[in-house]
Amino acid sequence: MKIDNSKKEKHPIRNIICIMLGVLIISIGVFAVRSYHNARKAADVVYQSSKMKKTRNTSSLLKSGSPISILLLGTDTGALGRTYKGRTDTIILATINPRTKKTTLMSLPRDSEVAISGFEQDFPAKLNAAYAYGSAATTIRTVQKWLNVPIDYYALINMGGMKKVVNEVGGVDISPILSFNYLGYTFTKNVKTHMDGDKALAYSRMRYDDPRGDYGRQRRQRQLITSIIGKGTNASNLVKQDFLLSLARQTRTDLSFSDLTRIITNYRGATKNIVSDYAQGTGKMINGQSFEIVSQKEKQRVTNTLRTSLNLKKAATGSQFANK
Repeated sequence: MKIDNSKKEKHPIRNIICIMLGVLIISIGVFAVRSYHNARKAADVVYQSSKMKKTRNTSSLLKSGSPISILLLGTDTGALGRTYKGRTDTIILATINPRTKKTTLMSLPRDSEVAISGFEQDFPAKLNAAYAYGSAATTIRTVQKWLNVPIDYYALINMGGMKKVVNEVGGVDISPILSFNYLGYTFTKNVKTHMDGDKALAYSRMRYDDPRGDYGRQRRQRQLITSIIGKGTNASNLVKQDFLLSLARQTRTDLSFSDLTRIITNYRGATKNIVSDYAQGTGKMINGQSFEIVSQKEKQRVTNTLRTSLNLKKAATGSQFANK
């Protein structure tokens, strides 16, 4: 898998959820060959409709092998004892184009200033709050209007549940990218450390003592997920139903079993060339809260990139304030 981080190397994309979705699809594909029943069971666990009308005929797109978009969301629900619904710490709009054999990952700042679809009266609000307001559908509508890009599917990963997946694969080995203490654990830079689920979650969650803040945290989350994939994609782990179901329980998507199998068949080649990008914002304090303001010029660049990757005609980006 080739990953291109050439645009802004100092802030590389953290394609956590895309990797997790990828291993889930591969795993279900393996089970589909070995045991249709097990594959279908895992897909049924994962499936959750967005309960909204899609802007495009997604079934037709998949059947014809046309480019598709998936909004990838990472929530902190269940992390460190949290039981509330949570916000989406990670928001990535992915496009998969089997014709150009290219996948584009566009990271969107979670603190972007937007008017949340259906809750415009609460403007200004942060993009990551859209999920808390109304689940995946509200986030999808907000991003679509903010960028003027159609969203065909969504996938939600519960980062808080990742400790269960880590334990399923027998722990992971990670070389910390910085030294710090957190929740009773000590991490030393560049010293390979074997981590169980609790320690790995602590490593991936610390933010305020990282000089790069959320950028640094997402980089460590990427390390964790990459380590999971390194062990999870081993044949011995892929054929374990417990591993597949553990991963499935941390994921929700409106991709059905037939959708997943069609992606395995027709879109696999596009995952070999992953281009990473992100919308750059500027920090600003508003009413005592820290927001990221993404300029109209930057939003237009993001819109152009995403629409081109979907083989769509160029169009003006959405309003700076989403649908307000």
